[in-house]
Amino acid sequence: MENYLLHLECSSCGEIYPHEIPQNVCHSCGKPLFARYALEQLVDTWKPEHLQTRPPSLWRYRELLPICADEHIVSLGETITPLIHAKRLGAQLGLSELWIKDESRLPTGSFKARGLAMAISKAKELDISKLAIPSAGNAATALSVYAACAGIPAHIFMPKDTPVFNQETCRLAGANVTLIDGLITDAGKIVADRKKDAGWFDVSTLKEPYRVEGKKTMGFELAEQFGWKLPDVIIYPTGGGTGIVGMWKGFAELEAIGWIGKKRPRFISVQAAGCAPIVKAWEEGKSNAEPWQDAHTVAGGLRVPQAIGDFLILEAIYKSEGAAVAVTDDAIREAMQLLPTTEGILTCPEGAATVAALKPLIANGIIKPSEQVVLFNTGGYQA
Repeated sequence: MENYLLHLECSSCGEIYPHEIPQNVCHSCGKPLFARYALEQLVDTWKPEHLQTRPPSLWRYRELLPICADEHIVSLGETITPLIHAKRLGAQLGLSELWIKDESRLPTGSFKARGLAMAISKAKELDISKLAIPSAGNAATALSVYAACAGIPAHIFMPKDTPVFNQETCRLAGANVTLIDGLITDAGKIVADRKKDAGWFDVSTLKEPYRVEGKKTMGFELAEQFGWKLPDVIIYPTGGGTGIVGMWKGFAELEAIGWIGKKRPRFISVQAAGCAPIVKAWEEGKSNAEPWQDAHTVAGGLRVPQAIGDFLILEAIYKSEGAAVAVTDDAIREAMQLLPTTEGILTCPEGAATVAALKPLIANGIIKPSEQVVLFNTGGYQA
């Protein structure tokens, strides 16, 4: 299949880089790089009806994905995830159009499969020989299994209190696992300090250009499932924030090729009260978030004291006229039971955070009863 990838572009200063060479962040300003495509070539040649004969996989959007040759695709069967009308939960809350995008159906049980399938496929295409990642859990599991499938050694650095499930799945997949005292930011510093001497390619969130390309397919699927119209509100649990950044980018690409209009959902970022740098920045009207001190929460994926893509997350919130809200660990625990008992969906703490956010969002008038609202359950329950 013809590929439309042109180059990589800095998301901040606009500097251009070739996609044929492994790249991490912008050499000039240290900000994330974005893949850019020849969108004008797709306007007349690629239409929504072309998807009808393709398998129900994220790879159906191949023209807007960065893999140049199909033989480099590393796939474990990344199915389109269901969009579930949460009628019982919605009735309790007074929302008739409440929907849940359930990412727990993906390989490895979380949305991290999207980004790592893309990143590992590109690593294979670029002949990268070693990979390293700092992770709070699910990204490490996804990297481990996709790297194993591609035959590329993986080095994982994670906090000691990362769920045992993630520690063991990484080891089972043959990854080199190092547990550290500290947070994901501390793990990231280890990778950054050692990668040059060790010969690792850093696959940290938004420190390579292709995980975000996998995450944007959540937005593609959502648009397709709603008949190429977007919902009023997207509520998304935010740690590193690649999902919000990816969907915002993906919606712009769909508009550029004429598949959707200018309307965007209001993005609502949900964080834990014990680690809410994006919420604090939004409340203060800032374009960047300050590092959060003493980060703690039961939702490990939300325990990200400082996100490299903070300015991109905040840009999507501001431009969509969205919001950011913090929820307590007690509210998260309560929501972890509420979603299964109303809708039969088992959720991770991060996904439950979006459910916990509903009541305050409704009470504050940020969400209206008539609006079409989509929650993202980013992963399944893990003991």
